[in-house]
Amino acid sequence: MGGGQASERRGIPLLEQPRGIPPLADVLAAMRVVAIPTRTRFRGVAVREAAIFEAPLGASEFSPFPEYDDTEAAAWLEAALDFGWHEQPPQLRDRIEVNATVPAVPAEEVRKILARFPGCRTAKVKVAERGQSIADDLARVREVREAMGPDARVRVDANGGWTIDEAVTALRALSGFDLDYAEQPCATVAELAELRARLSVPGPTPDQKVGGSNSVKPATGDSSKASAEGSARVVRDDGVAGSDRQLAAADGATEIRGSTDRSPIVRIAADESVRRAADPLAVARAGAADLLVVKAQPLGGIRRALDIVERAGLPVVVSSALDTSVGISMGLHLAAALPDRLLAGACGLGTVALLDGDITARSLLPERGGIPVERPALAPALLDRYAAPPERERWWRERVTRCHALLAERTRRA
Repeated sequence: MGGGQASERRGIPLLEQPRGIPPLADVLAAMRVVAIPTRTRFRGVAVREAAIFEAPLGASEFSPFPEYDDTEAAAWLEAALDFGWHEQPPQLRDRIEVNATVPAVPAEEVRKILARFPGCRTAKVKVAERGQSIADDLARVREVREAMGPDARVRVDANGGWTIDEAVTALRALSGFDLDYAEQPCATVAELAELRARLSVPGPTPDQKVGGSNSVKPATGDSSKASAEGSARVVRDDGVAGSDRQLAAADGATEIRGSTDRSPIVRIAADESVRRAADPLAVARAGAADLLVVKAQPLGGIRRALDIVERAGLPVVVSSALDTSVGISMGLHLAAALPDRLLAGACGLGTVALLDGDITARSLLPERGGIPVERPALAPALLDRYAAPPERERWWRERVTRCHALLAERTRRA
Protein backbone atom coordinates (compact mmCIF):
# COMPACT_ATOMS: atom_id res chain seq x y z
CA MET A 1 0.00 0.00 0.00
CA GLY A 2 2.98 2.34 0.32
CA GLY A 3 4.14 4.79 -2.34
CA GLY A 4 7.28 4.52 -4.43
CA GLN A 5 10.67 5.96 -3.69
CA ALA A 6 11.08 9.72 -3.61
CA SER A 7 12.57 11.54 -6.58
CA GLU A 8 13.14 15.21 -7.33
CA ARG A 9 12.66 17.21 -10.50
CA ARG A 10 13.76 20.84 -10.72
CA GLY A 11 13.01 21.46 -7.07
CA ILE A 12 9.63 19.70 -6.82
CA PRO A 13 9.77 16.61 -4.59
CA LEU A 14 7.80 13.80 -6.21
CA LEU A 15 6.95 10.20 -5.53
CA GLU A 16 6.83 7.66 -8.32
CA GLN A 17 3.36 6.69 -9.51
CA PRO A 18 1.83 3.81 -7.56
CA ARG A 19 2.15 0.50 -9.36
CA GLY A 20 -1.49 -0.38 -9.04
CA ILE A 21 -4.88 0.49 -7.66
CA PRO A 22 -6.60 -1.19 -4.73
CA PRO A 23 -9.07 -3.99 -5.54
CA LEU A 24 -12.61 -2.86 -6.29
CA ALA A 25 -13.97 -4.87 -3.34
CA ASP A 26 -11.73 -2.92 -0.95
CA VAL A 27 -12.75 0.39 -2.50
CA LEU A 28 -16.48 -0.33 -2.25
CA ALA A 29 -16.15 -1.62 1.29
CA ALA A 30 -14.51 1.64 2.36
CA MET A 31 -17.07 3.84 0.61
CA ARG A 32 -19.83 6.11 1.92
CA VAL A 33 -21.91 8.51 -0.18
CA VAL A 34 -22.99 11.87 1.22
CA ALA A 35 -25.23 14.70 0.04
CA ILE A 36 -24.59 18.08 1.69
CA PRO A 37 -26.71 21.18 0.98
CA THR A 38 -24.93 24.37 -0.07
CA ARG A 39 -25.58 27.67 1.71
CA THR A 40 -25.92 29.48 -1.61
CA ARG A 41 -26.51 27.98 -5.03
CA PHE A 42 -23.03 27.66 -6.53
CA ARG A 43 -22.67 27.05 -10.27
CA GLY A 44 -26.22 25.67 -10.20
CA VAL A 45 -25.41 23.24 -7.38
CA ALA A 46 -27.76 23.23 -4.36
CA VAL A 47 -26.70 19.84 -2.94
CA ARG A 48 -23.12 18.58 -3.20
CA GLU A 49 -22.75 14.83 -3.48
CA ALA A 50 -19.49 12.96 -2.86
CA ALA A 51 -18.17 9.45 -2.37
CA ILE A 52 -16.00 9.27 0.74
CA PHE A 53 -13.50 6.47 1.38
CA GLU A 54 -12.34 5.44 4.86
CA ALA A 55 -9.00 4.45 3.38
CA PRO A 56 -5.89 2.95 5.02
CA LEU A 57 -3.93 6.23 5.04
CA GLY A 58 -6.82 8.52 5.84
CA ALA A 59 -10.12 9.66 4.40
CA SER A 60 -10.27 10.41 0.70
CA GLU A 61 -12.91 11.88 -1.64
CA PHE A 62 -14.25 11.18 -5.14
CA SER A 63 -16.61 13.95 -6.22
CA PRO A 64 -16.72 14.65 -9.95
CA PHE A 65 -19.89 16.50 -10.87
CA PRO A 66 -22.72 14.20 -12.04
CA GLU A 67 -22.60 15.43 -15.65
CA TYR A 68 -18.97 14.32 -16.14
CA ASP A 69 -18.63 11.12 -18.16
CA ASP A 70 -16.74 8.08 -16.90
CA THR A 71 -13.55 8.85 -18.83
CA GLU A 72 -13.26 12.25 -17.18
CA ALA A 73 -14.42 11.01 -13.78
CA ALA A 74 -11.82 8.21 -13.78
CA ALA A 75 -9.05 10.77 -13.17
CA TRP A 76 -10.92 11.93 -10.05
CA LEU A 77 -11.10 8.34 -8.81
CA GLU A 78 -7.40 7.86 -9.50
CA ALA A 79 -6.72 10.88 -7.29
CA ALA A 80 -8.95 9.57 -4.50
CA LEU A 81 -7.36 6.13 -4.51
CA ASP A 82 -3.85 7.55 -4.59
CA PHE A 83 -4.56 9.92 -1.69
CA GLY A 84 -6.22 7.22 0.40
CA TRP A 85 -3.97 4.25 -0.30
CA HIS A 86 -0.49 5.71 -0.99
CA GLU A 87 2.00 7.99 0.72
CA GLN A 88 2.08 11.53 -0.63
CA PRO A 89 4.95 13.89 -1.55
CA PRO A 90 6.52 15.74 1.38
CA GLN A 91 5.06 19.04 2.57
CA LEU A 92 7.07 22.27 2.24
CA ARG A 93 4.68 24.27 4.44
CA ASP A 94 2.13 23.48 7.12
CA ARG A 95 -0.41 26.24 6.43
CA ILE A 96 -1.96 27.52 3.21
CA GLU A 97 -3.27 31.04 2.64
CA VAL A 98 -6.73 30.87 1.05
CA ASN A 99 -9.07 33.21 -0.75
CA ALA A 100 -12.70 34.02 -0.09
CA THR A 101 -15.04 32.73 -2.81
CA VAL A 102 -18.02 34.89 -3.71
CA PRO A 103 -20.74 33.16 -5.77
CA ALA A 104 -22.77 35.08 -8.35
CA VAL A 105 -24.96 36.65 -5.66
CA PRO A 106 -26.57 40.12 -5.68
CA ALA A 107 -24.20 42.85 -4.52
CA GLU A 108 -26.13 43.32 -1.30
CA GLU A 109 -25.26 39.76 -0.22
CA VAL A 110 -21.50 40.12 -0.76
CA ARG A 111 -20.55 41.21 2.75
CA LYS A 112 -22.48 38.33 4.31
CA ILE A 113 -20.51 35.91 2.10
CA LEU A 114 -17.16 37.53 2.91
CA ALA A 115 -17.88 37.18 6.63
CA ARG A 116 -17.57 33.39 6.22
CA PHE A 117 -13.88 33.80 5.30
CA PRO A 118 -12.30 35.50 8.35
CA GLY A 119 -8.90 37.04 7.74
CA CYS A 120 -8.84 36.39 3.99
CA ARG A 121 -7.22 39.22 2.02
CA THR A 122 -7.92 37.74 -1.40
CA ALA A 123 -11.33 37.14 -2.95
CA LYS A 124 -12.40 35.27 -6.07
CA VAL A 125 -15.69 36.54 -7.46
CA LYS A 126 -17.87 34.52 -9.79
CA VAL A 127 -18.92 36.38 -12.94
CA ALA A 128 -20.56 35.57 -16.29
CA GLU A 129 -23.40 33.70 -14.60
CA ARG A 130 -26.09 32.65 -17.04
CA GLY A 131 -29.03 35.06 -16.93
CA GLN A 132 -26.94 37.89 -15.43
CA SER A 133 -25.34 40.95 -17.05
CA ILE A 134 -22.03 42.78 -16.98
CA ALA A 135 -23.75 45.35 -14.79
CA ASP A 136 -24.44 42.60 -12.22
CA ASP A 137 -20.77 41.57 -12.33
CA LEU A 138 -19.58 45.16 -11.94
CA ALA A 139 -21.84 45.72 -8.96
CA ARG A 140 -20.68 42.51 -7.26
CA VAL A 141 -16.96 43.16 -7.84
CA ARG A 142 -17.33 46.79 -6.79
CA GLU A 143 -18.91 45.68 -3.51
CA VAL A 144 -16.10 43.20 -2.88
CA ARG A 145 -13.46 45.83 -3.53
CA GLU A 146 -15.19 48.36 -1.26
CA ALA A 147 -15.70 45.78 1.49
CA MET A 148 -12.12 44.48 1.43
CA GLY A 149 -10.31 47.75 0.75
CA PRO A 150 -7.57 48.79 -1.68
CA ASP A 151 -4.89 46.43 -0.35
CA ALA A 152 -6.85 43.22 -0.96
CA ARG A 153 -6.48 41.08 -4.06
CA VAL A 154 -9.61 40.57 -6.15
CA ARG A 155 -9.93 37.90 -8.82
CA VAL A 156 -12.83 37.02 -11.10
CA ASP A 157 -13.84 33.60 -12.43
CA ALA A 158 -16.06 33.29 -15.51
CA ASN A 159 -15.90 29.49 -15.86
CA GLY A 160 -15.57 29.93 -19.62
CA GLY A 161 -18.87 31.78 -19.80
CA TRP A 162 -17.91 34.66 -22.11
CA THR A 163 -17.31 34.91 -25.81
CA ILE A 164 -14.13 36.74 -26.76
CA ASP A 165 -15.97 40.00 -27.45
CA GLU A 166 -17.91 39.73 -24.18
CA ALA A 167 -14.71 39.04 -22.27
CA VAL A 168 -12.91 42.02 -23.82
CA THR A 169 -15.77 44.35 -22.85
CA ALA A 170 -16.18 42.90 -19.37
CA LEU A 171 -12.50 42.74 -18.45
CA ARG A 172 -11.79 46.26 -19.69
CA ALA A 173 -14.56 47.38 -17.38
CA LEU A 174 -13.56 45.20 -14.45
CA SER A 175 -9.86 46.05 -14.75
CA GLY A 176 -10.70 49.34 -13.06
CA PHE A 177 -11.09 47.36 -9.83
CA ASP A 178 -7.43 46.30 -9.90
CA LEU A 179 -7.93 42.61 -10.66
CA ASP A 180 -5.29 40.10 -9.68
CA TYR A 181 -6.38 37.95 -12.63
CA ALA A 182 -9.37 36.66 -14.58
CA GLU A 183 -9.89 32.91 -14.39
CA GLN A 184 -11.05 31.03 -17.51
CA PRO A 185 -12.86 33.98 -19.15
CA CYS A 186 -13.44 31.97 -22.36
CA ALA A 187 -13.90 28.26 -22.94
CA THR A 188 -11.12 27.20 -25.31
CA VAL A 189 -7.35 27.59 -25.48
CA ALA A 190 -7.63 29.35 -28.84
CA GLU A 191 -10.11 31.84 -27.38
CA LEU A 192 -7.92 32.50 -24.35
CA ALA A 193 -4.93 33.15 -26.62
CA GLU A 194 -6.89 35.59 -28.79
CA LEU A 195 -8.37 37.32 -25.74
CA ARG A 196 -4.96 37.73 -24.15
CA ALA A 197 -3.67 39.27 -27.37
CA ARG A 198 -6.63 41.66 -27.64
CA LEU A 199 -6.21 42.77 -24.03
CA SER A 200 -2.48 43.26 -24.39
CA VAL A 201 -0.54 46.49 -24.41
CA PRO A 202 3.00 47.14 -25.67
CA GLY A 203 5.64 46.39 -23.10
CA PRO A 204 5.45 44.53 -19.80
CA THR A 205 2.32 44.28 -17.69
CA PRO A 206 1.49 46.79 -14.97
CA ASP A 207 2.28 45.70 -11.44
CA GLN A 208 -0.70 43.63 -10.30
CA LYS A 209 0.32 43.49 -6.65
CA VAL A 210 -2.41 45.43 -4.95
CA GLY A 211 -1.11 48.25 -2.80
CA GLY A 212 2.12 48.62 -4.78
CA SER A 213 3.20 51.97 -6.19
CA ASN A 214 1.65 51.17 -9.55
CA SER A 215 -1.53 49.49 -8.38
CA VAL A 216 -4.72 50.63 -10.11
CA LYS A 217 -7.88 51.67 -8.30
CA PRO A 218 -11.33 52.61 -9.57
CA ALA A 219 -11.63 56.36 -10.14
CA THR A 220 -14.30 58.31 -8.32
CA GLY A 221 -17.57 59.42 -9.86
CA ASP A 222 -19.22 57.54 -12.70
CA SER A 223 -16.05 55.99 -14.12
CA SER A 224 -17.03 52.39 -13.32
CA LYS A 225 -20.35 52.85 -15.09
CA ALA A 226 -18.66 54.33 -18.13
CA SER A 227 -16.07 51.54 -18.22
CA ALA A 228 -18.64 49.00 -19.33
CA GLU A 229 -18.66 50.76 -22.70
CA GLY A 230 -14.91 50.89 -23.17
CA SER A 231 -11.64 51.20 -21.31
CA ALA A 232 -12.06 52.06 -17.62
CA ARG A 233 -10.97 55.43 -16.29
CA VAL A 234 -8.68 54.75 -13.34
CA VAL A 235 -6.47 56.48 -10.83
CA ARG A 236 -3.16 55.10 -9.59
CA ASP A 237 -1.68 55.43 -6.13
CA ASP A 238 0.60 58.16 -7.46
CA GLY A 239 -2.41 60.22 -8.56
CA VAL A 240 -1.96 59.73 -12.32
CA ALA A 241 -5.29 59.30 -14.09
CA GLY A 242 -6.06 57.79 -17.47
CA SER A 243 -7.53 54.75 -19.14
CA ASP A 244 -6.38 51.35 -17.90
CA ARG A 245 -4.72 50.76 -21.26
CA GLN A 246 -2.86 54.09 -21.12
CA LEU A 247 -1.62 53.50 -17.59
CA ALA A 248 -0.55 49.99 -18.41
CA ALA A 249 1.49 51.24 -21.34
CA ALA A 250 3.10 53.93 -19.19
CA ASP A 251 4.18 51.69 -16.33
CA GLY A 252 7.44 49.80 -16.30
CA ALA A 253 7.07 46.64 -14.26
CA THR A 254 8.39 43.13 -14.18
CA GLU A 255 7.39 41.06 -17.18
CA ILE A 256 4.96 38.22 -16.62
CA ARG A 257 6.63 34.89 -17.08
CA GLY A 258 5.80 33.44 -20.48
CA SER A 259 4.93 36.78 -22.11
CA THR A 260 7.01 38.48 -24.78
CA ASP A 261 6.71 42.13 -25.74
CA ARG A 262 2.99 42.46 -25.05
CA SER A 263 1.17 41.74 -21.80
CA PRO A 264 -2.53 41.84 -20.86
CA ILE A 265 -4.12 44.62 -18.84
CA VAL A 266 -5.67 41.78 -16.79
CA ARG A 267 -3.73 38.57 -16.27
CA ILE A 268 -5.40 35.46 -17.64
CA ALA A 269 -5.58 32.25 -15.59
CA ALA A 270 -6.57 28.90 -17.07
CA ASP A 271 -8.65 26.39 -15.10
CA GLU A 272 -10.97 24.25 -17.24
CA SER A 273 -8.40 24.43 -20.07
CA VAL A 274 -6.08 22.50 -17.76
CA ARG A 275 -8.26 20.17 -15.69
CA ARG A 276 -10.76 19.21 -18.43
CA ALA A 277 -8.34 19.11 -21.35
CA ALA A 278 -7.02 16.03 -23.11
CA ASP A 279 -3.69 17.89 -23.17
CA PRO A 280 -3.41 19.99 -19.98
CA LEU A 281 -0.17 21.57 -21.23
CA ALA A 282 -1.66 22.98 -24.45
CA VAL A 283 -2.64 26.27 -22.78
CA ALA A 284 0.95 26.89 -21.64
CA ARG A 285 2.43 26.04 -25.05
CA ALA A 286 -0.03 28.40 -26.76
CA GLY A 287 0.91 31.32 -24.49
CA ALA A 288 -2.79 31.59 -23.67
CA ALA A 289 -2.45 32.16 -19.93
CA ASP A 290 -0.24 33.91 -17.41
CA LEU A 291 -0.87 31.38 -14.66
CA LEU A 292 -2.72 28.13 -14.06
CA VAL A 293 -5.43 27.12 -11.60
CA VAL A 294 -5.00 23.46 -10.70
CA LYS A 295 -7.16 21.00 -8.79
CA ALA A 296 -5.86 17.72 -7.41
CA GLN A 297 -8.87 15.50 -8.14
CA PRO A 298 -9.48 16.20 -11.84
CA LEU A 299 -5.76 16.02 -12.64
CA GLY A 300 -5.48 12.49 -11.27
CA GLY A 301 -3.92 13.27 -7.90
CA ILE A 302 -1.14 15.22 -6.30
CA ARG A 303 1.75 13.55 -8.14
CA ARG A 304 0.23 14.08 -11.57
CA ALA A 305 -0.69 17.67 -10.76
CA LEU A 306 2.87 18.41 -9.64
CA ASP A 307 4.24 16.96 -12.85
CA ILE A 308 1.88 19.07 -14.99
CA VAL A 309 2.75 22.23 -13.06
CA GLU A 310 6.47 21.64 -13.43
CA ARG A 311 6.26 21.01 -17.17
CA ALA A 312 3.98 24.00 -17.76
CA GLY A 313 6.49 26.36 -16.18
CA LEU A 314 3.83 28.86 -15.09
CA PRO A 315 2.88 30.02 -11.59
CA VAL A 316 -0.16 28.28 -10.14
CA VAL A 317 -3.00 28.65 -7.67
CA VAL A 318 -4.48 25.48 -6.17
CA SER A 319 -8.27 25.37 -6.04
CA SER A 320 -11.14 23.02 -5.22
CA ALA A 321 -14.43 21.94 -6.71
CA LEU A 322 -16.76 22.60 -3.76
CA ASP A 323 -15.30 19.66 -1.86
CA THR A 324 -15.95 18.48 1.67
CA SER A 325 -13.09 18.89 4.15
CA VAL A 326 -11.79 15.53 2.91
CA GLY A 327 -11.33 16.80 -0.63
CA ILE A 328 -9.99 20.11 0.65
CA SER A 329 -7.32 18.18 2.54
CA MET A 330 -6.09 16.74 -0.76
CA GLY A 331 -5.86 20.23 -2.23
CA LEU A 332 -4.00 21.51 0.82
CA HIS A 333 -1.45 18.72 0.47
CA LEU A 334 -0.95 19.65 -3.19
CA ALA A 335 -0.42 23.32 -2.30
CA ALA A 336 1.94 22.31 0.51
CA ALA A 337 4.14 20.35 -1.93
CA LEU A 338 4.65 23.27 -4.35
CA PRO A 339 7.87 25.32 -4.13
CA ASP A 340 7.56 29.03 -3.47
CA ARG A 341 8.64 29.88 -7.02
CA LEU A 342 5.46 28.30 -8.41
CA LEU A 343 2.80 29.06 -5.80
CA ALA A 344 1.08 32.28 -6.91
CA GLY A 345 -0.70 33.52 -3.81
CA ALA A 346 -3.82 32.55 -1.90
CA CYS A 347 -5.47 29.28 -2.93
CA GLY A 348 -9.15 28.56 -3.55
CA LEU A 349 -9.41 26.01 -0.77
CA GLY A 350 -11.79 27.74 1.62
CA THR A 351 -14.99 26.54 -0.03
CA VAL A 352 -16.22 24.36 2.84
CA ALA A 353 -17.56 27.73 4.04
CA LEU A 354 -20.09 27.51 1.18
CA LEU A 355 -21.48 24.17 2.37
CA ASP A 356 -24.24 23.89 4.97
CA GLY A 357 -22.58 20.95 6.67
CA ASP A 358 -19.50 18.72 6.65
CA ILE A 359 -18.47 15.17 7.52
CA THR A 360 -15.30 15.58 9.58
CA ALA A 361 -14.74 16.09 13.28
CA ARG A 362 -13.05 19.42 12.49
CA SER A 363 -13.98 21.29 9.34
CA LEU A 364 -11.18 22.80 7.29
CA LEU A 365 -12.47 26.37 7.35
CA PRO A 366 -10.45 29.58 6.94
CA GLU A 367 -9.04 31.03 10.14
CA ARG A 368 -6.96 34.21 10.04
CA GLY A 369 -6.88 33.89 6.26
CA GLY A 370 -5.47 30.38 6.08
CA ILE A 371 -6.01 26.66 6.73
CA PRO A 372 -3.55 24.21 8.33
CA VAL A 373 -2.43 21.27 6.21
CA GLU A 374 -3.96 18.20 7.84
CA ARG A 375 -6.16 15.15 7.26
CA PRO A 376 -9.20 15.55 9.52
CA ALA A 377 -10.86 12.47 10.94
CA LEU A 378 -14.28 11.48 9.68
CA ALA A 379 -17.21 11.95 12.07
CA PRO A 380 -19.49 8.87 11.92
CA ALA A 381 -22.51 10.81 13.14
CA LEU A 382 -22.09 13.37 10.36
CA LEU A 383 -21.62 10.66 7.75
CA ASP A 384 -24.98 9.27 8.88
CA ARG A 385 -26.65 12.69 8.98
CA TYR A 386 -25.64 13.54 5.41
CA ALA A 387 -25.96 10.05 3.96
CA ALA A 388 -27.28 10.17 0.40
CA PRO A 389 -30.62 8.50 -0.44
CA PRO A 390 -30.36 4.80 -1.41
CA GLU A 391 -30.87 5.47 -5.12
CA ARG A 392 -28.00 8.00 -5.13
CA GLU A 393 -25.82 5.58 -3.15
CA ARG A 394 -26.39 2.97 -5.89
CA TRP A 395 -25.68 5.53 -8.62
CA TRP A 396 -22.31 6.44 -7.09
CA ARG A 397 -21.34 2.82 -6.45
CA GLU A 398 -22.06 1.97 -10.07
CA ARG A 399 -20.04 5.00 -11.17
CA VAL A 400 -17.07 4.01 -9.01
CA THR A 401 -17.26 0.46 -10.40
CA ARG A 402 -17.14 1.71 -14.01
CA CYS A 403 -14.34 4.18 -13.35
CA HIS A 404 -12.33 1.56 -11.44
CA ALA A 405 -12.61 -0.72 -14.48
CA LEU A 406 -11.19 2.03 -16.70
CA LEU A 407 -8.27 2.54 -14.33
CA ALA A 408 -7.65 -1.20 -14.08
CA GLU A 409 -7.59 -1.53 -17.85
CA ARG A 410 -5.15 1.35 -18.17
CA THR A 411 -2.93 -0.24 -15.52
CA ARG A 412 -2.92 -3.54 -17.42
CA ARG A 413 -1.84 -1.78 -20.60
CA ALA A 414 0.98 0.11 -18.89
